Amino acid sequence: MDEEDRIEEASSNTSLRRVGTGSSSDRRWVDGSEVGSETLPFPEFKDVADYSFGNLRRRLMKKPKRADSLDVEAMEIAGAHGHDLKELSLLGTIGIAFQTLGVVYGDMGTSPLYVFSDVFSKVPIRSEVDVLGALSLVIYTIAVIPLAKYVFVVLKANDNGEGGTFALYSLICRYAKVNKLPNQQPADEQISSFRLKLPTPELERALGIKEALETKGYLKTLLLLLVLMGTSMIIGDGILTPAMSVMSAMSGLQGQVEGFGTNALVLSSIVILVALFSIQRFGTGKVGFLFAPVLALWFFSLGSIGIYNLLKYDITVIRALNPYYIVLFFNKNSKHAWSALGGCVLCITGAEAMFADLGHFSVRSIQMAFTCVVFPCLLLAYMGQAAYLTKHPDASARIFYDSVPGSLFWPVFVIATLAAMIASQAMISATFSCVKQAMALGCFPRLKIIHTSRKRMGQIYIPVINWFLMIMCILVVSIFRSTTHIANAYGIAEVGVMMVSTVLVTLVMLLIWQTNLFLALCFPLVFGSVETIYLLAVLTKILEGGWVPLVFATFFLTIMYIWNYGSVLKYQSEVRERISMDFMRELGSTLGTIRIPGIGLLYNELVQGIPSIFGQFLLTLPAIHSTIVFVCIKYVPVPVVPQEERFLFRRVCPKDYHMFRCIARYGYKDVRKEDSRVFEQLLIESLEKFLRCEALEDALESTINDFDQDRVSVASDTYTDDLMAPLIRRGKRPEGEQELDSDVLPSSNVGASMEEDPALEYELAALREATDSGITYLLAHGGVRAKKNSIFVKKLVINYLYAFLRSNCRAGAANLTVPHMNILQAGMTYMV
Repeated sequence: MDEEDRIEEASSNTSLRRVGTGSSSDRRWVDGSEVGSETLPFPEFKDVADYSFGNLRRRLMKKPKRADSLDVEAMEIAGAHGHDLKELSLLGTIGIAFQTLGVVYGDMGTSPLYVFSDVFSKVPIRSEVDVLGALSLVIYTIAVIPLAKYVFVVLKANDNGEGGTFALYSLICRYAKVNKLPNQQPADEQISSFRLKLPTPELERALGIKEALETKGYLKTLLLLLVLMGTSMIIGDGILTPAMSVMSAMSGLQGQVEGFGTNALVLSSIVILVALFSIQRFGTGKVGFLFAPVLALWFFSLGSIGIYNLLKYDITVIRALNPYYIVLFFNKNSKHAWSALGGCVLCITGAEAMFADLGHFSVRSIQMAFTCVVFPCLLLAYMGQAAYLTKHPDASARIFYDSVPGSLFWPVFVIATLAAMIASQAMISATFSCVKQAMALGCFPRLKIIHTSRKRMGQIYIPVINWFLMIMCILVVSIFRSTTHIANAYGIAEVGVMMVSTVLVTLVMLLIWQTNLFLALCFPLVFGSVETIYLLAVLTKILEGGWVPLVFATFFLTIMYIWNYGSVLKYQSEVRERISMDFMRELGSTLGTIRIPGIGLLYNELVQGIPSIFGQFLLTLPAIHSTIVFVCIKYVPVPVVPQEERFLFRRVCPKDYHMFRCIARYGYKDVRKEDSRVFEQLLIESLEKFLRCEALEDALESTINDFDQDRVSVASDTYTDDLMAPLIRRGKRPEGEQELDSDVLPSSNVGASMEEDPALEYELAALREATDSGITYLLAHGGVRAKKNSIFVKKLVINYLYAFLRSNCRAGAANLTVPHMNILQAGMTYMV
């Protein structure tokens, strides 16, 4: 891969195309104070026939409730760009459906390699009922979970086209304030990709659920733990899937190559796993085009071999479509049948990928690929194996390769090995995506992320996670040495993820979709009951290897919850100890020190107020920069924030302080990549635009005031609401107001006022001088420690575990990729 095609993730976007209009005067928005974000910023316009000049002036000047300029800017740009994907043609949908075969269905497609071998390792084949009962179990398991649950219900619960556990959590966070990090703002709801439709007042059930989630802290914690548990299970799958798939594919050599025993199987599997994880750093873009054709050929092979076995051995196995054979199977085998149920669940491994990988495709393409290709080919494959077993019951241990015609063994073996590697690749990539989303939502320590493609933002590589997965896979293969034992561990992780998605989708039905209560409860009752049965079946195998995914899930769940807990406490401490505006006014525009030319970019996490770390810089440094910009990198619960809606600016303190706030908003799927010099240039350009917009608004208001002095004012009861929106506003306005603008505010007058504005020229000149003097990055190295009177558990978590994670994760300077020569750091410890 070319070096220029590799991008290390940083913290800001390299494209800054638009800056919203800001506030202009202390009387209106810039009064040196900060406001909360609880009240809505703007009332709706009323249909009023008479828009008089005096009334307009009164609406401009009288504001009982001040609107934050950040909210104003967000209102201006919201809805400017539509983000609805165009409906693809049938041919286009078929093309995307073909691509899904290589990414979404690799894991489920390789399940015929090991399902029946694991099932019949628990239940020996003594009669036809055993084969038909196991086949019927497999058929209806695939029909109920992947087909009925995911294809027809879960895929519709997407977040603007994104799927997965975190996408469901993000969707819920938009409708109820359940995120434990209190940095929400009304401006966030103006992002065009937010697409928020609040529950209607008539549906008291939805509003009651919303209120309960927002007011009861234990429900927020429970929901967060549920999401983190599902994510931990997916990471566990990233360990077990490569081990299971590769080992199953290589096991075909045991009966074909003389002397190829268990040791050779383990060694060859480890070699392939090392090679698989070693090429991750190159990204999947170079070989991705091969995935879909290989998997398409694999599914064609499965279907063709299945038809061949059905016609040659016993076509009557289609009787397994009668679910009564499941009852006969359990009556005949009792406890052994219950144990075999844990092996049957392996036929739906990878079903969660249908939802987790939704962001790369579309709902229709995934539905089409499963119903038209995957589902029928899998049914034919399992039916063909069952037909072979009716004539050769002793072949259950190597059922897949034994059922392949002898002349086709080596071609099928090669295709099976490639399919297993592709299935492993998809799960590894999904693990990388889950970790990145967890990092974006403040639930995972910061790690180095490398983007392996400039064209596709989903192709990422996390070195630490990659080598951790490789080591764990090697240990799993070395310890278990058998696909049967790995299968015991495999099922628990899969069923755990499915049950988490069932709970979250049920909550989406009740809160957002406002589905009929009976239908909403049928979803968890039907699918949750089936998944609970499977979970109880696989839990019986804890001592036989099922403890492995539980250990992995507990490990990652502990890490993520500790990081989130410590991050929330740190943020709350920063909010509590922020610097008051009264103190800033007392310092004056010199900030109690010397202002020297230059720009200081102070990175912090606050969306309101001045961070306390700024006081440390004032006390430590002999002088401070002439221009200060507080940069806040913030994640909002949407997949992607459009470029033109990413940055919000406002002025902090009066004009002579030369202090500004910049909030950079990102979605959990956004790619943050930048070159520091390009970012600096874009920041300066956007700040200049902000100042010009501010001056233009001043000139516009001044022109209206001068013109209105000779006008007759209309009675105050004509219009009672105040205009709390920017004066320069895009969008359709009332007809009378449009005429007023054209009559009262000629563009030449406004332009002349701006050109003659000495304040604007002075600020622009000061900004250019500061830019020429250089930019310094002011970074905070903050930590938290538990108070002496805190309980022991809190001291252990904060002072040792969270502190260990912070000291070993990616540092702020490296995470932001700022020039090390231009960094000033100050430390501060908060007591919590």
